Amino acid sequence: MGKVLNAEDAEDSQKTQKEIRKISLEVLLRFLRIFCVFCVPIASGCSMAPVYQRPEAPVPAAFPYPAAAGGVAAAELDWQKFFADARLRALVATALKNNRDLRVAVLNIEQARAQYDIRRADQFPTVGASIAGSRTPNTSGTYTAGIAFTSWEIDLFGRVASLGEVALAQYLATEEGRKAAQATLVATVANTWLNLAADEELLALTQQALATREESLRLTRLRFENGASSEIDFRQAQSLTESARAVLTQLQRQRAADLNALGLLLGEAVGADYRVGITTDSVRLPDLPAGTPSEVLAKRPDVRQAEQQLVAANANIGAARAAFFPRISLTAGVGTASNDLSGLFKGGSWGWTVAPSLVQPIFDAGRNRAGLASAQAGRDIAVAQYERAIQSAFREVADALAGRATLGEQVRAQAAVVEAEAVRTRLAQLRYDNGVSSYLDLLDAQRSLFTAQQALVQARLARLQNQVQLYRALGGGWS
Repeated sequence: MGKVLNAEDAEDSQKTQKEIRKISLEVLLRFLRIFCVFCVPIASGCSMAPVYQRPEAPVPAAFPYPAAAGGVAAAELDWQKFFADARLRALVATALKNNRDLRVAVLNIEQARAQYDIRRADQFPTVGASIAGSRTPNTSGTYTAGIAFTSWEIDLFGRVASLGEVALAQYLATEEGRKAAQATLVATVANTWLNLAADEELLALTQQALATREESLRLTRLRFENGASSEIDFRQAQSLTESARAVLTQLQRQRAADLNALGLLLGEAVGADYRVGITTDSVRLPDLPAGTPSEVLAKRPDVRQAEQQLVAANANIGAARAAFFPRISLTAGVGTASNDLSGLFKGGSWGWTVAPSLVQPIFDAGRNRAGLASAQAGRDIAVAQYERAIQSAFREVADALAGRATLGEQVRAQAAVVEAEAVRTRLAQLRYDNGVSSYLDLLDAQRSLFTAQQALVQARLARLQNQVQLYRALGGGWS
């Protein structure tokens, strides 16, 4: 007959089971510590990627045009300080909040960061808990519980680590891409706003010229109808008036297009009654020191983006090289099994398993060689793209410096032309009123003055936009 347990024996049995479970848990925790301390560093392996070396910059050591002395570097000057006009700063802030292109750039960063987190997680084992039970007719049940380490690659040759470096560099590249997109957006909003200022100024000039010419046409018609002037004078006045009206409609269409462009940049509609309310002559932007090409290239986000892409391509070679070597993976588990659910955690039911595997490529029809060749070609492409980014950056800065060196003198000279044409028009009017010269001389002077005034506005606009371009080219606008 079986022995009947009294209450004291039952209590001792429960205490024994609790002690067994406690000891088993301590053993499991010690196993996890040993696993993480010894196996994870081994799994980090060695890198087979080439040692990264930054290519030599294929540009001269100095810019071809002189730069301003002193001042704050563009990359260290926030756009809020570069643009003094509060209305322009408000537009830029709205664009940074709503612009869809910039929003895509930010989302690309989040996606790249998630990809990097995935690659980083590949360097660690995946641990999962499982409880299972089964029972078939006329047989006893089987119950298991435990913790399993799913197939985990021991990265002895650095394949997983290289892929992690690729993901990290791509993440950093997207961050630099976001900065470059912001700098471009800030500059584009400013230039569009300046275009609108020039549009308003040109519209005012054209409307004034049209009013003057319409009055001149009215007087010429009266003179012609009364035989005081010839029909040729009347037709010339009519032609000049209609030309001004054609220019006016063209400028109105251009202003509408600039408003639409601004609305796209801001991410919201801009009303047709929007007014900038300033002239191109009243806008002031700070002058900037250029520094050396090496300083500029180190601060431009698009150049740093190209370099991070080169770093990623370089690390990808390491992953391609590691594919030629054995791939070792490990599956392990710690758990308990019993034919009875109540005995699942009793002493003697605990156990562990370790199942390593090794796969050595023998024949893959040239797949690994092709993968390595592709990675090396990708690195060469990234080098060329990096060098191209440097050359483009150098050209943009050089072009902007050339503009700064010449546009100021162009504005001064064009202002002198306007002044001379204004005097000429006034004198031609006096000569015509006194019958000394023909009406053709007066019309020619008026036409030349109007053209000179338009050219002055365009020259001032070009100078301002060149300053904005120099700010962006020198690495400003992203902070």
